[in-house]
Amino acid sequence: MALDVRIFEKISPSRFISFTIPNPISPIYLLRVAVLDSPVHFTESSSPRVAAILVPKHRESDWIFSTESGHLQLLLNLPEISRLILIGDDHDTGSDLPAVYHRPTGENDESERLEMRLKPLVVALSPKTVIREEIDDVPFLIYDDNVVSSVELEKSVGPFVGEMLIEDVEIEIEDGIREFRRRLRFKRMPNLVQSDIKIIPRSCSNSSLPLTGTEFKLDLTELVHPYLAPMVASLSLIGSDIYELKSRPKALCIGVGGGGLLSFLRLQLGFEVTGVEIDPEVLRIARQYFGLEESLALVHVEDGIEFLKRFCTSCDDDAKFDVLMVDLDSTDPIHGMTAPPVDFVAKDVLQAARKVLVPSGVFIINVIPPNKTFYQELQDQFRHVFNELYEIDVGNGENFVLIATVTPRDSKSGFNRENLTPAVSEKYLDAIQKI
Repeated sequence: MALDVRIFEKISPSRFISFTIPNPISPIYLLRVAVLDSPVHFTESSSPRVAAILVPKHRESDWIFSTESGHLQLLLNLPEISRLILIGDDHDTGSDLPAVYHRPTGENDESERLEMRLKPLVVALSPKTVIREEIDDVPFLIYDDNVVSSVELEKSVGPFVGEMLIEDVEIEIEDGIREFRRRLRFKRMPNLVQSDIKIIPRSCSNSSLPLTGTEFKLDLTELVHPYLAPMVASLSLIGSDIYELKSRPKALCIGVGGGGLLSFLRLQLGFEVTGVEIDPEVLRIARQYFGLEESLALVHVEDGIEFLKRFCTSCDDDAKFDVLMVDLDSTDPIHGMTAPPVDFVAKDVLQAARKVLVPSGVFIINVIPPNKTFYQELQDQFRHVFNELYEIDVGNGENFVLIATVTPRDSKSGFNRENLTPAVSEKYLDAIQKI
């Protein structure tokens, strides 16, 4: 059945359409074309803007490009664009993702030729309200990230988080400097890395080794996920009463993910760690691929809110925690990823959180606010329940770490710089601000 291009004459918020066409350079092969209109309503006075992206070779089946949720996140990162067109080689949707990806090197003349041949198609897919000059100048954007190569280890499905991908990647962290990582990604938010840890070749530290055929070991001594080191730096706000402990300090972590934070707290800082993870498949992956051994943390497979409410009614003072660390997210069709879920900062939940902490304890939470109003209301919720509130701006334009104390801090903290600087950068200790 032929596609009537007249359906593209107007922007229809959140409309997603995909179809295939013969590749104009190699007609025996097909191209997949996906067209997504922004969910954001633009004013009638503003002319809609259109852009196209050629999907990188051999990443056509990556969830970033092959799913509507990935397409949406690309579009939301382009706030001035009202329609985004993705064009790439068509792959059998019933087949698995390619096991291995290598970033192409050198100039790609074929991409330039393809852009020229696809220009009439892009014009045909542009709304009628786009002025002629803008139609002739619809940009082909370049997708570029730091992934040099990747190899899939496993795809899995969890009863709560849905489809997941575990992969080893080689990334470029600076010009000429590369590093190997193991990553966990969720299909519901494919553009986001949920968890990652550093991996090192067993034979040597040569970063030029290929991913395939190289045996790696996990490095649990370093936190590479952007907001985890700031969360650990927040331990400096634990009260000085911790010095009076005759046993290990206790940490409760809600939201396990790959388990890197839990392993770090135990191995590097000597905490007794309890975790709560709602999805048993995520916990299996953390144990199998990310080094979260059973000896490092006791993990409850349970909803975090239910655990807090149950635990706070039955725990005695000796069972309470010195720190509660929360790393939970939710997805929204307009705002994408936000953290924490709104339910988690309801007053009764925050009150339960306070009850599971010792008087010198702190509540540390990762926050991805969709807007300033959300973030301000979140802070107000904490102020109603806790004594003092502190913040670290992670500096990536996305994450903030909020730290709430049960009681006022004295001048002497439980974890000073000498305790923490081997583990986290001093810049995060200096970034802690009372708000």
